[in-house]
Amino acid sequence: MKNTLEVLLVTAMFLVVYTYVGYGLVAWIFVKIRKAMGKVFPIMNDPTFQPDVTLVVPAYNEMSCIESKLFNSLSLEYPSRKIEFLFVTEGSTDGTTEFVEQAQTQYPNIRIIGGNVRRGKIEAMNMAVKTIKNPIVIFTDANTTLNKEAIKNIVRHFKDEKVGAVAGEKRIQMNDAEAAAGAGEGLYWKYESFLKKLDTELYSVVGAAGELFAVRTNLFHEVEKDTLLDDFIISLRIAAEGFRVIYEPEAYAIERPSFSIQDEMKRKVRIASGGFQAIARLAFLWNIFKYGWLSFQYVSHRAMRWAVAPFCLPLMYLLNVLLVLPIGESWLPAYVYTGLLLAQTAFYGLAIMGYRLENKQIRVKALFVPFYFSFMNWCAIQGYLRYRKGLTSGIWEKVKRAE
Repeated sequence: MKNTLEVLLVTAMFLVVYTYVGYGLVAWIFVKIRKAMGKVFPIMNDPTFQPDVTLVVPAYNEMSCIESKLFNSLSLEYPSRKIEFLFVTEGSTDGTTEFVEQAQTQYPNIRIIGGNVRRGKIEAMNMAVKTIKNPIVIFTDANTTLNKEAIKNIVRHFKDEKVGAVAGEKRIQMNDAEAAAGAGEGLYWKYESFLKKLDTELYSVVGAAGELFAVRTNLFHEVEKDTLLDDFIISLRIAAEGFRVIYEPEAYAIERPSFSIQDEMKRKVRIASGGFQAIARLAFLWNIFKYGWLSFQYVSHRAMRWAVAPFCLPLMYLLNVLLVLPIGESWLPAYVYTGLLLAQTAFYGLAIMGYRLENKQIRVKALFVPFYFSFMNWCAIQGYLRYRKGLTSGIWEKVKRAE
């Protein structure tokens, strides 16, 4: 009995460690082996390669940021005759549509799709692509700021005909006294950036950040309107067709973190729900015999983070408690399990402390990791429960961002 519990505990621990640390290490080793064998992917950097592009900005009731987004877009370093700006403001009632229409009279490369009905970001993207004639379409959110070189750094990769999409980087703009939710989110995205660099060198990125990503227009297929993670679904389906998805860290979108832990929780739970929805819709990617490296990366980097590790964590704690009880003989001394239980308890204690201090905006760096790690996995479990209840809409409920 106790030996079975030990096996289960070790298995759960292995899965968690592999998900968050092991995959990065394994991917790094594989990349080193590939380089030693001379198997590296070409890096495109031809400054004369400047295809026509369309920058799509879904903008529902974004009056608070639409002016800064418009002028940030116009300031991007790319020939104006080769770039079209398409704002999809369907359903906006706060003056967003009228503002863009006014700007349209001054800038001929601005186009707008309006309308009186809000259908959601997915439908906005579906409608937009149907009207685009340029070979490259770039999606970006209205509440983000792009670096000036973003467009040219993205499009250079498309000179390689095997590249079907390019994912930009998401950066969180934090103040020195930022709440733990924002600080933890920033640390998370820095780690994600490291993993995406490895993914690109190994084969392909598994998922793009919706804040900034580009695809070949002819590879974009209409997405189901109830889809929650459009960026993830679109990029993985393109990868499944045999094209690589490249990560470009020097094309980045900057946004502020969520205003509060409650706002961040809403966002994380919805993302996790979308993750389980994506796992169901991309079930074919589990076939490693057909998709090879892509399957390995998808399962290790994404599927396990949503569907395995979050459930292993409470299981680890429960199994540890049972192993401390004086029932039967175990392979390891009792003090090993006692020490492990104390370590787990201390870790979650720090996470709870971080949660309590978060809304008070008391900055304690030592609490960022335990708090955000626990918070992220708790949201994943809540996301699964929400997914099981049924998802009825792909329209996002906006969360408040820090000022």
